[in-house]
Amino acid sequence: MQALLAMLGLVALLAAGVAGVYAGSLVLAPRGTSRVSPYLSGGRPPEHALSRFHVRWYAVTLVFLAFDMEMIFMFPWALVVAEVGSAAVVEMFAFLGLLMVGVVYAWREGAFRWV
Repeated sequence: MQALLAMLGLVALLAAGVAGVYAGSLVLAPRGTSRVSPYLSGGRPPEHALSRFHVRWYAVTLVFLAFDMEMIFMFPWALVVAEVGSAAVVEMFAFLGLLMVGVVYAWREGAFRWV
């Protein structure tokens, strides 16, 4: 019974928080006929949200994903490296070397040039 009451209390607290945020928005939001954007501190965006991106952003995105995957694999590795020993260190350097090949390729192809 205690767990049920605690759960109901948390749900009530969550509902009160959501209602408080909506009430604060109603009180503090600017009113008028001009439409403001919730982004860029209320300013108008310079281009439409569905505008096309330059192709160089896709290469940068792939490099970001490569480093993101690196972090996903390095966290569990860091937890077990002391138990596994030097073999884990060698494997991680091989993995980092493989990622570095991708970065060197992207650099050679000009993915990091912005002009």
